[in-house]
Amino acid sequence: MDPKWLQWTKTLQSIAQNGLTFAQDPYDRERYTQLQRVAVEIMSAYSGADFAQVLDLFQREHGYATPKVDVRAAVFRNDEILMVLEREDGRWSLPGGWADVGETPAEVAEREVLEESGFITRAVGLLAIYDRDRQGHPPLPFHVYKIFLQCDLLDKNSKPNADRGDAAFFPEGKLPELSLTRVTQAEIARLFEHLHDPSLPADFD
Repeated sequence: MDPKWLQWTKTLQSIAQNGLTFAQDPYDRERYTQLQRVAVEIMSAYSGADFAQVLDLFQREHGYATPKVDVRAAVFRNDEILMVLEREDGRWSLPGGWADVGETPAEVAEREVLEESGFITRAVGLLAIYDRDRQGHPPLPFHVYKIFLQCDLLDKNSKPNADRGDAAFFPEGKLPELSLTRVTQAEIARLFEHLHDPSLPADFD
């Protein structure tokens, strides 16, 4: 779970964002703006982040505040799972990323696998929908839902883009160092359980 200060920040920011979306009275808008600045002050004070950067991050969020959606693809070959190297931290994750407006979760997963590994896949099943805050990830300033879809290789003999060199299959017992902001050991272990027992229902928080 997030530390208390981050929970407070998320709550205050969502209230301020919703208020600024719907409030018409200028005095109400001023109060919601002040509330947003309190959220920024808390985030900046506890995280060490620059006040102006946090303020800009929050002010770029418009409309009714809802969780962001992170879609990840579980691509298996025999008893190994496809992982990609994240350039941001030099660690490994499942292919995936933020859902784009206008795409279905399946389209996001298939596109991300192709872009990040060079493999062509087809999404075939929902494995899990998790609340990121409950899965042991490092904290983020936004509330996130994580969707894990199983994707089948359309050509099991194909290889990742040789120019990339940042995609490989790993057995469960020999996983590389994980990018924990994106995926955890427990999540991958659960995906392997789904592989070994396809009758398991999709997980959800």
